[in-house]
Amino acid sequence: MSNWKTLLLRIGEKGPEYGTSSDYKDHIETCFGVIRREIERSGDQVLPFLLQCAEQLPHKIPLYGTLIGLLNLENEDFVQKLVESVHANFQVALDSGNCNSIRILLRFMTSLLCSKVIQPASLIVVFETLLSSAATTVDEEKGNPSWQPQADFYVICILSSLPWGGSELAEQVPDEIERVLVGIQAYLSIRKNSSTSGLNFFHNGEFESSLAEKDFVEDLLDRIQSLASNGWKLESVPRPHLSFEAQLVAGKFHELRPIKCMEQPSPPSDHSRAYSGKQKHDALTRYPQRIRRLNIFPANKMEDVQPIDRFVVEEYLLDVLFYLNGCRKECASYMANLPVTFRYEYLMAETLFSQILLLPQPPFKTLYYTLVIMDLCKALPGAFPAVVAGAVRALFEKISDLDMESRTRLILWFSHHLSNFQFIWPWEEWAFVLDLPKWAPKRVFVQEILQREVRLSYWDKIKQSIENATALEELLPPKAGPNFMYSLEEGKEKTEEQQLSAELSRKVKEKQTARDMIVWIEETIYPVHGFEVTLTIVVQTLLDIGSKSFTHLVTVLERYGQVFSKLCPDNDKQVMLLSQVSTYWKNNVQMTAVAIDRMMGYRLVSNQAIVRWVFSPENVDQFHVSDQPWEILGNALNKTYNRISDLRKDISNITKNVLVAEKASANARVELEAAESKLSLVEGEPVLGENPAKMKRLKSTVEKTGEAELSLRESLEAKEALLNRALSETEVLLLLLFQSFLGVLKERLPDPTKVRSVQDLKSIGAEDDKPSAMDVDSENGNPKKSCEVGEREQWCLSTLGYLTAFTRQYASEIWPHMEKLESEVFSGEDVHPLFLQAISSALQFPLH
Repeated sequence: MSNWKTLLLRIGEKGPEYGTSSDYKDHIETCFGVIRREIERSGDQVLPFLLQCAEQLPHKIPLYGTLIGLLNLENEDFVQKLVESVHANFQVALDSGNCNSIRILLRFMTSLLCSKVIQPASLIVVFETLLSSAATTVDEEKGNPSWQPQADFYVICILSSLPWGGSELAEQVPDEIERVLVGIQAYLSIRKNSSTSGLNFFHNGEFESSLAEKDFVEDLLDRIQSLASNGWKLESVPRPHLSFEAQLVAGKFHELRPIKCMEQPSPPSDHSRAYSGKQKHDALTRYPQRIRRLNIFPANKMEDVQPIDRFVVEEYLLDVLFYLNGCRKECASYMANLPVTFRYEYLMAETLFSQILLLPQPPFKTLYYTLVIMDLCKALPGAFPAVVAGAVRALFEKISDLDMESRTRLILWFSHHLSNFQFIWPWEEWAFVLDLPKWAPKRVFVQEILQREVRLSYWDKIKQSIENATALEELLPPKAGPNFMYSLEEGKEKTEEQQLSAELSRKVKEKQTARDMIVWIEETIYPVHGFEVTLTIVVQTLLDIGSKSFTHLVTVLERYGQVFSKLCPDNDKQVMLLSQVSTYWKNNVQMTAVAIDRMMGYRLVSNQAIVRWVFSPENVDQFHVSDQPWEILGNALNKTYNRISDLRKDISNITKNVLVAEKASANARVELEAAESKLSLVEGEPVLGENPAKMKRLKSTVEKTGEAELSLRESLEAKEALLNRALSETEVLLLLLFQSFLGVLKERLPDPTKVRSVQDLKSIGAEDDKPSAMDVDSENGNPKKSCEVGEREQWCLSTLGYLTAFTRQYASEIWPHMEKLESEVFSGEDVHPLFLQAISSALQFPLH
């Protein structure tokens, strides 16, 4: 990399590029001297790279702003081009709804104001344009209140830029900035404070409790007002421009041209509730709230960090996570060395965990945060590991209130995290969970972590890791292998079924075809033993042959999948097939999930069969004590919607190719027609058309392009037919899913006249001091230590939690079918209010 590029990238960092100095002023002066000369040689390369640095290393924006201010003193034309580029990029970001670019570029423009580069009045115009758009959006008559998330986002962008330039704005245009803040207060008075209870990490049972609390926009305005009343003084934003103030004051101001905000879709003309809800969902998806604070550490751990400084550090951390997501070590390094004067390890841990657990989904996969936390533990060995451990303990204490989807992510993260540190953890601290009932959330949490660890390592290794709490071995999965029914025992005569299984195994080893196998089964086993025995023999034998590894399993399913398809052509029989798979792999949760997932991948079982099997009695009783049924259900839903997503991508790509083929075909026809209209001489006589060789080539081209276009159109029609079929099946699947949830919950939820909220449900368990039959541990028949919530109530809480999680996760696919779901599932007289509350909170949409 060129020397000037390295200087730009590493400005403000301790490193060889700037010698031993860590002073911002020295860095800026050194960089300015090099960049000033480089602009004269290759200004067209410097400008885009400088902009890229400011956008993708936004925690250094004050340094880049000051550098540009100095460049403005000597090269006004260069800075004018830069300001125009910033404006153009900002407008593109507004038009495309690129949230991160909008926010960062507005912060950058505010910083350029501090360096006397941008005219304060023109920045105020930008603020007021965004604010005007926000106010119009939430206006019932002129706008579309369903798109309030967009309006909130614009206001957040204005407020979040003020820590970087509020002091200068208050000094140079005090009346104007006051007008903007008053306008924001006016906006807050007309917007709706809608409930986001379905996106909270912790659920205390009060469905509407979040309405009484300040939301993110109101909280941020309070922080900014406190900052203003404190003279705009904060510790988290460097102000290097003050060191050059005497020089910068001579710079020329540049005007920002007016901007135009993206118009939101028109409100539904037919006042459809479902369509309004879908628009709100689309707006929330496009303009999500980037952080929800966990607040899991005591206030004294933050070393008196001011609220606005906390907000700025959160912005730094989230920006680094976003822009450096492809370079985890650089990401960890920047996160550990932010330009602030106070310690922030606890705030960094809270921010990272808030992203891992963020609902409806985090910006990145859990694996990314796992790697960043691992690198931070290595970069800050004396501080960060203990903070992470403290965060885990704090979350463990609140595990019974943690959202089910967030809890699953926490289990996945923690088990993976421990696998990177030799599975070391003071398990003796959590050994007390064995005294809790098997359904207690803390006990289930520890159990699921240990089971995930076994997947990432091996049984003996995990047993060794809990040697300080050997009793926890009870929560490890069984060490035994597959549950093969037809194993031969010495000294015992083979049963008829064992003989048939051995014969089937021999045919597999002889590599007989699936067709031959089907004929043999239909002639030998089925007529004598019936369907159930036939299915048991076939499933047990083939799965046993494929039990050595994942590869063996895949090979068996690929080679003999037709046997399963022939035996189980409908959903009823496929449910029996899944039950047999579960029986064979009852000692291995992972292999059960993998086998079912592969079977669905090869279309041997349908998603509807999997839903029916998950909600069968053998699994329903496990809903609150094991994640296995939920994992399998989640895999099936994921695969279903991944297929739809793939079809949509294919259709999009083919549509583009059709347009290209149409153009190529049209051009070929035009060229042929032009050639045919020309006169040419053949043996001295005028003939219509060019020479025969060229005409033959042109006709061939027309035929080929026409065939290519036709082929693409046929392919497009086929894909669209598949998509329509998949969407039709999805509607049936969703109806079955919600009806299944409704059916099992109806059987176990208390009378709705006694229980109207989740808090009521918890209260029932807390008040019930008498141990019931369900309060006895079924494993040994002994009464367990009392738990705050009884087993029946915990089953209801867990099932309602997963109902919320699945509804929230697949909301985009649910909304197109909302009217049918409302009419056929949600509107029945016997629908329990807790069932409707779970769905309402997930969709953030009231159901009547």
